[in-house]
Amino acid sequence: MTPEYTTETVKADLGEAIRDITGRYPTSRSAIMPALYLAQDKYGAVDEVIYRAIAEILDVPEIWVFEVASFYTMYNREKVGRFHLQLCTNVSCMLRGAYDALGHLERRLGVGDGQTTADGLFTLSTVECIGSCDYAPVLMVNDRYHHNITAQGLDALLDRLAASAKETAS
Repeated sequence: MTPEYTTETVKADLGEAIRDITGRYPTSRSAIMPALYLAQDKYGAVDEVIYRAIAEILDVPEIWVFEVASFYTMYNREKVGRFHLQLCTNVSCMLRGAYDALGHLERRLGVGDGQTTADGLFTLSTVECIGSCDYAPVLMVNDRYHHNITAQGLDALLDRLAASAKETAS
């Protein structure tokens, strides 16, 4: 699928903000991560067009931008639903029931890992670690952490999220 933007439009949309961010760092390479965040926030995901634009703005090799974007799971290479549910399945969370929670979410939402609900509301992803082992199992919804999750707590959370989406749609 061809994106609705070009390298030139990304540069026009984000160039000034990225150059401002670059001034906070000792080298332009250090601004790659925040530049990717800006692009993801604006376009919903990052891809080759965005890598090229960021590389040109920062005057760094495009491979440097790609390496960062492909290494960190916080950068979505495909668009996700309005609510991105990221369930940690690393050791602490696994031992405290993350796979039970995953099964519950899959049944409740009718999607598997890496899939988005038909209404575009929820994307379910498993992640290796989100750095909150002492509160396992942990689910991150967009940028917000939910600790010590249970099936009952997940149901209440999903209901609240769906209700909030309906409120903002009306």
